[in-house]
Amino acid sequence: MKGKELYALLQKNFPNEAALSWDNVGLLCGRMDKEIQTVYLALDATAEAIDESVEAGADLLLTHHPVIFSGIKRIEEGDYLGERLLRMIEHHVTCYAMHTNYDVKRMADLVVSRMGLKNLEVLEPTVADGSEGIGYTGDFEVPMTLEACALKIKDWFQIPDVRVYGDLNQEIQRVSVCPGSAKGMEDFALAQGGQVLIGGDFGHHEGLDCLEKHIAVIDAGHYGLEHIFIGDMAEFFEKNCPDIKVCQSKIVYPFRTM
Repeated sequence: MKGKELYALLQKNFPNEAALSWDNVGLLCGRMDKEIQTVYLALDATAEAIDESVEAGADLLLTHHPVIFSGIKRIEEGDYLGERLLRMIEHHVTCYAMHTNYDVKRMADLVVSRMGLKNLEVLEPTVADGSEGIGYTGDFEVPMTLEACALKIKDWFQIPDVRVYGDLNQEIQRVSVCPGSAKGMEDFALAQGGQVLIGGDFGHHEGLDCLEKHIAVIDAGHYGLEHIFIGDMAEFFEKNCPDIKVCQSKIVYPFRTM
């Protein structure tokens, strides 16, 4: 399949226009007319992911997080970003990212589906009618303690550990979920009656601030909820582009709590 044909298909399902204004999505490195026979899927375009895509003979490295976020003035060896871009260019690996456009169109739906949440409300709307956006607030069918909720998050997403701010014995039914970074989302959650905010990237002060505002936090890490992008896109290709070979990066958490 020609690259431009594949990108048109991706755009149909995850349009760049759905991304937030600060984001950088779509084709970031490579030619539109390149023939795509093998795709390598990863959450991030790390040096390891790029090396593995080269070894797999991939024509396209498809990631969730963009390898280029802001303007760059030069691409040169010795620079950590330059080295990655040079390696892709030298080995003719095209790089395409679907970040907040995927978040809006797919990520949160996948997460709440695993959690079995009902009565969904978009956490942070990105369109005027509030029909789509970042994250959701919803209800568990049966209330559970904050501790039980944290343990279920570990099980549902195969996360080795999570951090919890709040009373482990608090009964939880209405929860707000923001895959990836959830810093600063507590006011949206509180406005929708959320008793706990689940996401990633909470620091010490953010956790304490949430407790002051009377909302618990389950920090599942930025990677913890979003790694499901890899398997979901593998299914997308199997359904829509069966002739394209798909390779997936291993699910490896970037840090562990010892």
